[in-house]
Amino acid sequence: MRILRNYILKELAGPFLISLAVFTFVMVIGNVVKMADMIINKGVSPFSMLKIFLALIPYLLSYTLPMAMLTATIMCFGRLASDNEVVAMKASGISLYKIGFPVIIFAFLVSLFQVYLNDSIIARAHYYTRHIIKEVGLKNPAAYLEPGTFIKDFKDHIVFIYSINGNKLTNVRIYKVQENAPTRTIIAQKGEFISFPGKDMIMLKLINGTADEPNPKNPNVFYKVNFKRYNLTLDLSEKLSDAKVGKKSKDMSIKELKEEIIAMKAQNVKPTPLITEIHKKLALAFSSFVFVIIGLPIAINTRRREKSVAFGLSLIIMLTYYGIFIGGKALALKEILPPLIGMWAADVIFLIIGIFLIVRLAER
Repeated sequence: MRILRNYILKELAGPFLISLAVFTFVMVIGNVVKMADMIINKGVSPFSMLKIFLALIPYLLSYTLPMAMLTATIMCFGRLASDNEVVAMKASGISLYKIGFPVIIFAFLVSLFQVYLNDSIIARAHYYTRHIIKEVGLKNPAAYLEPGTFIKDFKDHIVFIYSINGNKLTNVRIYKVQENAPTRTIIAQKGEFISFPGKDMIMLKLINGTADEPNPKNPNVFYKVNFKRYNLTLDLSEKLSDAKVGKKSKDMSIKELKEEIIAMKAQNVKPTPLITEIHKKLALAFSSFVFVIIGLPIAINTRRREKSVAFGLSLIIMLTYYGIFIGGKALALKEILPPLIGMWAADVIFLIIGIFLIVRLAER
């Protein structure tokens, strides 16, 4: 069995390394335009841009490792099946479970590494990148607006924006934290921001929403006000003068996210995005393991060794997986689904399908 294990892992190693290099290169090229924009339009020096580029690599690996694992599995077992080596192994009394066991264990180890990668390395890389951006001094205060994270850079306000397209905002939540008084909440379906060059502030023009307004007779009691237009000016002066860069959810480890969740609950702020981020880190890490489970039986059934076929099958599986993953994340952030279900849906669906196909194939 040791000879068989080494043989299969050797067959897997080459395609895995090549696929990892190709996917990482393609995703790096996809970020070149953004990097050029930072150099040309935002005044970032080439050396600072190089540091940002290096900090980007761990984030790309969180996606390219599972993609490479899937492609390598399909190429490896597709080649073995097309040359009838899988048939020969099964004829020799070696079950499909034993044939796939070395690759499944390897994928599980890759997933464990990805847990550490997503939880620690990528979080630190995100934080390091924001330190660089702080150092070069971006002149546009709107750069502090980042979708999908709690933004606490504004004085007395916590802002959460689900998506940003240019200066257009979608699903905006603003919490005004007050001492010795309940937290005020403003929710808007849409909005846009207006920056003031040379001033450390931005204005949010909110559209169609509700706002908590204090009762003049009792400031601790709020009533809901519906609005079509609502202008809110947010001050950044304290944050821009503060040398310390606060952490956002992407910059935090799972331990830090759990601590932040407790703090948010204490301020009567829903921590759904933070809980979603925890499950995202873990679910994405185990996508390598899930991809092998579903890729192995598909490769053996198709019995094709061509690289184009392997990449084509991988692309279909990856698009389906990430489509479900992104959809689950959106539903979790909108609180339509619990974060646990939303973020793990893709992994569970693919795992069940993969196990079913392996069992069915092994019984033939």
